[in-house]
Amino acid sequence: MTETENLSVNPAKKSSLSPKAVIHQTFGDKACYKVEEVQDSTQNECPGLAVQQKGPCLYQCTLQLPEIVVVSDPCRKKKDAEQSAAEKAIEKLGIHQKEYNPTVEEAWDDLVGRLTFLFADEFSLSFPFYVVTMKFLSSPHPLSGHFRAALRREGDFSGCIPLSVIAVCDAKISNICKYINPTAEVNLLAVMTLIQNAADKVPDLIRTFEFEQLSLQRRNPYPNEIIPSSVDHELDLKFQLVKRIPIEVVRIPVSLDKGVESLTLNISATGYYLDDIAPELGVTEASDILISRTIGRASSEMRIYYTAPRQQHPREISVSELIEASHNETFLNARATYISGQVISGTAILASVGYRWKSTDLFHEDVSLRTYYRVLVNMIPSGAYRISREAVVAARLPLAFTTKNNWRGSFPRDILCTFCRFHHLSEPLISTKSNSLKSSPGANVSRKKLKVNESSKEEKSGEGLAAATEDPAGHNGAFHCEVKIYTKSRHLLLNCSPKESFRKQTDATQSTALKVLSWLNVFFEKPDMSREKLNLLAEKLDIHLTPDLFNKFVLCHPVHKLESSRLVNFNSSDISKESEPSIDIGGQNTGNTPSIGSLACISYTASLFIEEGCTKEHLESCEQFEFEIGNEAVLPHLEAAVIKMGVGQSAHFQMDLLPSEYILAAAGDSASTLSLLSSKSCKLEFNLTLLRVTEPLEERMEQALFSPPLSKQRVEFAVQYIKESSATSLVDFGCGSGSLLDSLLLYPTSLEKIVGVDISQRSLARAAKSLHSKLNRLLDTKDPSSKIKVAVLFDGSITKFDSRLYGFGIATCLEVIEHMEEEDASVFGDVVLSSFCPKILIVSTPNYEYNVILQKSTPQSQEDDPDDKNQPQGCKFRNHDHKFEWTRAQFNEWASGLATKHNYALEFSGVGGAADVEPGFASQIAIFRRRQASPTSMVLVHNYTPIWEWSRNDLPIKEA
Repeated sequence: MTETENLSVNPAKKSSLSPKAVIHQTFGDKACYKVEEVQDSTQNECPGLAVQQKGPCLYQCTLQLPEIVVVSDPCRKKKDAEQSAAEKAIEKLGIHQKEYNPTVEEAWDDLVGRLTFLFADEFSLSFPFYVVTMKFLSSPHPLSGHFRAALRREGDFSGCIPLSVIAVCDAKISNICKYINPTAEVNLLAVMTLIQNAADKVPDLIRTFEFEQLSLQRRNPYPNEIIPSSVDHELDLKFQLVKRIPIEVVRIPVSLDKGVESLTLNISATGYYLDDIAPELGVTEASDILISRTIGRASSEMRIYYTAPRQQHPREISVSELIEASHNETFLNARATYISGQVISGTAILASVGYRWKSTDLFHEDVSLRTYYRVLVNMIPSGAYRISREAVVAARLPLAFTTKNNWRGSFPRDILCTFCRFHHLSEPLISTKSNSLKSSPGANVSRKKLKVNESSKEEKSGEGLAAATEDPAGHNGAFHCEVKIYTKSRHLLLNCSPKESFRKQTDATQSTALKVLSWLNVFFEKPDMSREKLNLLAEKLDIHLTPDLFNKFVLCHPVHKLESSRLVNFNSSDISKESEPSIDIGGQNTGNTPSIGSLACISYTASLFIEEGCTKEHLESCEQFEFEIGNEAVLPHLEAAVIKMGVGQSAHFQMDLLPSEYILAAAGDSASTLSLLSSKSCKLEFNLTLLRVTEPLEERMEQALFSPPLSKQRVEFAVQYIKESSATSLVDFGCGSGSLLDSLLLYPTSLEKIVGVDISQRSLARAAKSLHSKLNRLLDTKDPSSKIKVAVLFDGSITKFDSRLYGFGIATCLEVIEHMEEEDASVFGDVVLSSFCPKILIVSTPNYEYNVILQKSTPQSQEDDPDDKNQPQGCKFRNHDHKFEWTRAQFNEWASGLATKHNYALEFSGVGGAADVEPGFASQIAIFRRRQASPTSMVLVHNYTPIWEWSRNDLPIKEA
């Protein structure tokens, strides 16, 4: 790849129209789309599931054409439903789409034809069933708004259309030009030159000015009968004197040493707005103005306006010339070029004004300094995340994607798409693949673990990012993800293909996207980091870089480095004692403080503060802002304050400033903010209150310390007893979403029948989906290790007996009883051992004494309670839904009483930790073994409702 390709300058790739575009090309306005919401008729993708659940929101489109009516398939998005309907119509009508891939000569002919079409009095469109005659001057096309406004211009300029307007407002022309000159992708002057040359070939319709004028004009005026009534010169003259529209714009100087500034333009409501912008750029009229592509959202009209360098014919710009020109006040505007992705010279103006589709009125909205800096910040991954949270000052891009429920703001995949759009790259190519069901139980699978231990300053400044998602856990992952980023011309910039796998597809996608964002964030925010260290970090994150990536972002450091000139150690999460701010905490400490993995909710206000004169300027505030502790989702100083607080307490502290572009992106009054930033004593001040703390999920807290996680260790423990007992039937009491039953399918066992019981129909529905899919897959592959013949899920309370589950070989109840009241736990023990009578019962529950280690806390010192001397004080339950958590002594007392009462042998064990090392196992387990044969007589009773049934041979379930 040559140096000239750093801005995606390459031959255009083949383009193809979407189905909807083909229908429009064929039928025009005769095609009518009607989209309606529909109910999902598929029963949760699980035949036999008795639970009626509301499926995802789906849409169906009815497309009415002159000859036929077609209905789309149900789709998750409205636009997908429209495309589906169009695709069906194309297939039904036998329309063959032609791929546009012309030769250079054909492209020249198409360009001439397009110009003829634009400037014609009227034109005819031929469709399969009819012919339509239209006037482009009256069409809803944005370019027609410029044509009508140009007719209001006075004297020789009446009807003059700047070449730049044609180039940027007509997508067909810009697309055709790419096939003639590949540099048209980034060089507007190249497009304008091609338009001018093509215009010379239609002398009867168009005359051209000299090159310096950069405009086109009809040789003969439009006939009066086709000029819209809105073009009325006399009426315009009356309003031009009184109807001026003030709009706020931003001037972007060429020199990086000069700051951007806000100014107000007064544009005519009835004249041509480009003539009002021209004087601000030092030119006389609209034809001297060049216009960039839109900035930001696709629907935005925000563009950069600038002037063409005189006596310079359009040509390609090399990387070395860009770097050299970035310091040349007379040529390249580095900031405007960086934001727009096009070569922009001279002083530029960022404004949001123009004509839109299907509107005859001039659109306009203010562009403030805050808007400019938000655009700039949005081009950095962390900045895009901050803006998505509306917390530009307080937030940071989190270190890891822990769980979907704990993530706040835009998801990593969406942020990556935003990043690519702002940098004018292709949409990221994200692909996932599923592992085989029989993956090795010991596979290395990421569990998205948060860092718990302290890290070095060097690690947290960038190199340590790789550790955030590494975890040698033994969970069997299902999905791998790969992310590729290309230029518009399909040159690969980077490829991320992590080795770890994930149990959920969304976790694989989001975690991989976050890895890419994390590396890009270090690259953007650390301009002084060496190429060697960047490559090393990429290698740790499983990212492969190409030289084209560094060429693509050649201007990011000159632009962001200037804006970040006031940076004060804001990347590092490691706060030294010297830099740690003094935190004033007020209010009574309730003891409810956040821990690693918990969600803290705060209200905060961030302000600029100068102690001399007590000057304060508000930046941003939020009444309820949630973030995950330990995931570096906020400024390190802010998190350091929150972890010292209890719910209801307030805190106040001051810290050094962030980079000025973040401050200005948050500021409401940019002028006042700039004045404060000029003071060396200016500080950033936070006032906050801790509103609530949501404790981390038990599984996440456990997996932070154990590998494999306790959930997997419990499954393996149960499998061991299944193998030893050669049990053919198993019932899981409190099966939830079927995690145990699901995991058992990964191991060769003697089980032929598996049953789950739970009171949550929602959880049972999820379990049914997963089991149905995996059991059928095992059946299709004829896996000899799987002997499962029957699987059933019941809705019911485990404190009640159902004779259909009597006498099973093994019963499990893993981490369930603590979600019940203690009295109900005792009832369950009596019912299961006296009525269900399994040969083996395995019950596990958290060991409360182990919470000290899990929560990284120390018990409060206080006198022992003589009635409860075995229970350590000061630790929280592992889950907010736990009704109790027992010590080893309490669990021993409960289990021993049941075993003696119902004639079962009893032994104790556990997972996580060791029996002979205090405080024992993290998860304590009791194994009950029936001493004698089960009674031959029992009462037939059906207290459970079958929710889902599966049978290898469609055999009915035998009732006891």
